[in-house]
Amino acid sequence: MNTFTTVVSAVLVFGFLIFIHEFGHYIFARIFRVKINEFSIGMGPRLLSYDSKKTGIKYTLASIPIGGFVAMVGEDDESDDPNSFDKKPAWQRFVVTVAGAAVNICFGFLAMLVLTSLVKIGGTTIGEFVDPSVSGYETSSADSGLMIGDTILEIEGKPTRIADELSYQIMRYGNEPVDVLVLRDGVEILLRDVEFPTIEEGGQVFGALDFKIYPVEKTFGKVISYSFAKSWLIVRMTWESIIDLIRGRYTLAAVSGPVGISSAIGDAASEGPNALIYVIVVISINLGVMNLLPIPALDGGRLLTILVEMVTRRRMPKKVEGAINAIGLALLLALSFLILVKDVIQLIV
Repeated sequence: MNTFTTVVSAVLVFGFLIFIHEFGHYIFARIFRVKINEFSIGMGPRLLSYDSKKTGIKYTLASIPIGGFVAMVGEDDESDDPNSFDKKPAWQRFVVTVAGAAVNICFGFLAMLVLTSLVKIGGTTIGEFVDPSVSGYETSSADSGLMIGDTILEIEGKPTRIADELSYQIMRYGNEPVDVLVLRDGVEILLRDVEFPTIEEGGQVFGALDFKIYPVEKTFGKVISYSFAKSWLIVRMTWESIIDLIRGRYTLAAVSGPVGISSAIGDAASEGPNALIYVIVVISINLGVMNLLPIPALDGGRLLTILVEMVTRRRMPKKVEGAINAIGLALLLALSFLILVKDVIQLIV
């Protein structure tokens, strides 16, 4: 896909996901009658703006299509306005704050529901093994005792219910011998130290799936359950990736920012609508989960202070909260800059 189409696709996807995130904050702020100064999609200089005479809210489309905000009175400073954010009960402030991430996650599930209804869905029953001479793999899990017709129930004690979960757990744990629980002829059998083929990408070693699986007949109930399972798997993948990054399993090279994500969006758009929908689902759910992390300057940081207030009945001084958020924002911007440089270098090289 050419650069122009990639940029346009990325702007549309980012813009839409940012819009629904900020709309989540906006709609619940309106429900709780929080006074809003501005609702902006994008950051930086304003391209278009509209001042509502009825509500007094300025609606803005800004020039940088990354980010956005709902500027509520009393959000970052104290206000005497009875409808300011800081004058609302803690539970209402909690709902307004969590709403953005919740909308992203809910949208991701609904989009996943659409995608699951369009594509084949797979279970965890082995259909046939891939010939090592064709795949290039040096080993085969069949040599460790797996057989055609086995339904894989667990890998390293982690349940496997759908094909995506099976592939992910083999990728995550299969770089070393793992214990696999299978259902064979109606009997559960635990296979010890099953070895899967491995692949290396970006300096990381992953387990590889070396067999095909039987598809599952689609019913309304299975489409719903598979959509929930696949959406939850993305949440889990996001959380575990953060843990692995902290533990040092993954390096900064494995992290992508807007440039890397834009490239992925462009590649997915060139492959067709199904691939693009899946990337949008992953980004939307990731955006929701990441914003809920208890990090200053993110929604999760504010949620943490509100939760502390709800438990202790004492509110953190605005100056202290502002200073913490400023430090958190500076650190996030620094990290974003490093990731941006890394993504640009990878594109050039």
